[in-house]
Amino acid sequence: MKRHLSSLGLAFCALTYSQAYATPSADINPTPGVLSRHDTASTLQWQAVDDDVLAQQTGKYANASMISGFVLTLLSQWQLPNGASATAQGTLSASHNALNQISASVSTQASVMNGSGNSGANPLAQTRGAQGISVNGVSQITQVAGDSNFGLNNAEISFSNAALPSLPGGNNNPNASAANAAGTLRASISFGNGGVSIALQTPAGLATQTIAPSGAQQAGAIAQLLQITGNRQNVVNQLQLSLQTLPVAATMLRQASVLQAMQNAIASTRR
Repeated sequence: MKRHLSSLGLAFCALTYSQAYATPSADINPTPGVLSRHDTASTLQWQAVDDDVLAQQTGKYANASMISGFVLTLLSQWQLPNGASATAQGTLSASHNALNQISASVSTQASVMNGSGNSGANPLAQTRGAQGISVNGVSQITQVAGDSNFGLNNAEISFSNAALPSLPGGNNNPNASAANAAGTLRASISFGNGGVSIALQTPAGLATQTIAPSGAQQAGAIAQLLQITGNRQNVVNQLQLSLQTLPVAATMLRQASVLQAMQNAIASTRR
């Protein structure tokens, strides 16, 4: 399992969370539905913590032998004020079977919907430069030129003993794409070459998510990008890695506790 995670560059060090903000005159008004559950993100606050404080913290560690499977889920959705939308999503799942062999599967979906009336796009607005940024690790970038927009980049990792989620209605294909007849709305997702690429293109901007594997030039990267050039746009990039952990027997917990107590006792005698 550890080899599969490394091949996708999924080196999450912590949960990362980013809320996009419009220009000073903008009002952020998320619409109901898939975006409404994120409307409390602006209340989150971050506080820097010194190294000497972090050194005293304890937590839980999950090693490779505890992971029995994982599901990587990506979703990008763009809703325009005229009712048009573009959506791309996909999942990559891997699990151990009864013979302790790893099996993997991929499912993807892409769709677009035309609208009527004003799309909210602003042809005079510009957002540029972010696509040329190269980052090792996790990056979340949002550029907004307009008013009353809502944009969200969200990446998270979770552990569970429950069954892993799946993508209902998806095709068993590593690629999916959709576009309207005019070519103004496009949605695509692709799994391949050890990475993932998802992109939405609309009259009011673009949204992308990329997972690039490690190589000679980089250590691996996960990037989420929003570029909004319009008004009253609602956009979300969401990436979730769900890890399925093996249940730990009571005897193993007792053994781990005894081992930790012995290690602490030995360490204290050396001080």
